[in-house]
Amino acid sequence: MDANPVKILVVDDEASICELMKINLELAGYVVDVAYSAESALQMDLQQYSLMVFDIMMGEMSGLELVTAVRENKNTSEVPIIVCTALGDEQPLVDGFTRGADDYIKKPFSMREFVLRVQRLLKRFNANPLDAVKFGDLELDVVSRSCMIDGEEVMLTKREFDLLHLFLTNRNKIFTRDEILRRIWEKNIYVVDRTIDVNINRLRKKLGKYESNIITKQGYGYGFKD
Repeated sequence: MDANPVKILVVDDEASICELMKINLELAGYVVDVAYSAESALQMDLQQYSLMVFDIMMGEMSGLELVTAVRENKNTSEVPIIVCTALGDEQPLVDGFTRGADDYIKKPFSMREFVLRVQRLLKRFNANPLDAVKFGDLELDVVSRSCMIDGEEVMLTKREFDLLHLFLTNRNKIFTRDEILRRIWEKNIYVVDRTIDVNINRLRKKLGKYESNIITKQGYGYGFKD
């Protein structure tokens, strides 16, 4: 992975929401940790994160109280924060801004909008938005969704690009077919193992000298080896 990855903390008491945000942020190239309560988040080393996402309504300690705690800590007082809420009342959002939140998003929200808000906020705070992912002279441009090798463009399909981006941002990690399916394909699409294998084989052939970097672990899955 990048030598200095952008780390994001997601705090929400709904595990399914945490997982969805984590998956989409990881696909965008970020390193993501999750906590399921404000109390557990405060036990973590918060100064390692470049951005934090808090749900407002959580357990005994609310997301608003967590915003206050983070802002009162000199080591995290400047970290950008996004708050999320399913509440229709705008007062919690006003309270969030008053306590120091930098942006908000109302549930339910699209993951595309969520990731774009994260990227915009990171740019505003001069954090690395990970617009490009590089390995040697292999480069993926996330904004234009283009792939270059030795300065020459390699034409990839949407699936191939997403697969390569997943592998490059998680180098030396093996993904099972189920993990790949969950991260790359839409939920309402039926995909057999053979479809994943075919897409990866096509991707390999397009990568030329980097073909052998995409490895197969028999009986488990695929990954990208340095």
